[in-house]
Amino acid sequence: VVKCHVFVSEATFGLPVFRHPDAAGEIAKLLASARVFPERTHMVGAYSLGKAQRVLALLRQAGHEAPVYVHGALEPITAYYASRGIPLGDIRPVAGADKAAFAGAIVIAPPHCMTDVWARRFPEPVACLASGWMRVRARARQRGVELPLVISDHADWDGLCATIAATGCEEVWVTHGAEDALVHWAHTRQMRASPLHMVGYGEEEAEDAPAPEPKP
Repeated sequence: VVKCHVFVSEATFGLPVFRHPDAAGEIAKLLASARVFPERTHMVGAYSLGKAQRVLALLRQAGHEAPVYVHGALEPITAYYASRGIPLGDIRPVAGADKAAFAGAIVIAPPHCMTDVWARRFPEPVACLASGWMRVRARARQRGVELPLVISDHADWDGLCATIAATGCEEVWVTHGAEDALVHWAHTRQMRASPLHMVGYGEEEAEDAPAPEPKP
């Protein structure tokens, strides 16, 4: 590892409470629910670029071979992944599919579609959301999520700390999230650290969260 003088880290999940479970275990929860409720559609909210394809890949790795239906917004990028040899299995568009096909099926769509008119076509849908923020039960309840899936593309607390330590940096700048907790952690290890306030950054949603969790 090449040591650096200054390392810049995000801190979306920069609190000790955020320790992400094994993603395969979260997919196992989804498949178990699908077996318990074979008449219902399991509608999974996942961002179109990366997260949706990760969920698809995890489903196939878990042995789920049934067709998975996707929202139109996911089709182009998912098709590209498949064209590059990523084994995503039988992927079908929601548009044009017979309504009966959705009973017992898994459907993946952008999170905002879960409460849209678009979702009314599915029989008794089980609302699922793949996000690191699902570690916080209050967020899941607020979004009306019946089956929260803690699957994140952001590093959790342990991952952030391990990455910073691995760089061997002399100073760390922290942005986008719970900066204070990570800055404090760095100080306890005799590293210089400070929050990096970037103008205009952090206004967009991070993993479907309008704002970071309150600091302890």
